[in-house]
Amino acid sequence: MNERPIFCLGIATSPRLGGNTTILLEKALAGAAAAGARTELVTLNSFSFSPCLACDGCFKEGKCVVQDDMQLIYEKLLSADRIILAAPIFSMGMCAQAKAMVDRTQRFWSTKYVLSRDVIIDKENRPSRKGIFISTAGSNHKNVFDGALQVAKYFFLMLEAEFAGNYCYPQADEKGTILNHPEALQEVYRAGLDLARNSTSTDPSNRTAENI
Repeated sequence: MNERPIFCLGIATSPRLGGNTTILLEKALAGAAAAGARTELVTLNSFSFSPCLACDGCFKEGKCVVQDDMQLIYEKLLSADRIILAAPIFSMGMCAQAKAMVDRTQRFWSTKYVLSRDVIIDKENRPSRKGIFISTAGSNHKNVFDGALQVAKYFFLMLEAEFAGNYCYPQADEKGTILNHPEALQEVYRAGLDLARNSTSTDPSNRTAENI
């Protein structure tokens, strides 16, 4: 029996279409595709969903009771073998669009810690799940990525996906600036290539660039 290709999902969360994090994400997905993965890019700005309402409705069955476009995103998150989350830094944290999506993964927290169930019910029949985080910031503040990294790690934990690394680039504010840094583009391409492989070759050191 032939194994199905790895499904690698990329989530572009920036409100700015074609921005630096999206450019990096596209390169990472190109790397994943070169490794044989089936890829899909989701632009979060094209979906309409509310922030978490803290209604505790997910405590009953581990499912969000709010019927909006987040239901479509849940399906993609659950079906993916590899996930690349790309989010720029706004005010020392993830952009609001990314954070709203992460907050809506409260349903998975409820599944794991309230209902004591697995989020991925067929994990023994699927490739191991992994994810990486890509980010850019206009600032070069030494702690500019710290808050976003904690949120990203939580996001992958709730999705039962191994956090396989981060690729964060400061001083990349103006739209398209990252195109002037081919080393960053090549780095995320290699990260996508490694991520899509069945091995655990993605760098686990959680690299954050000091400068680009």
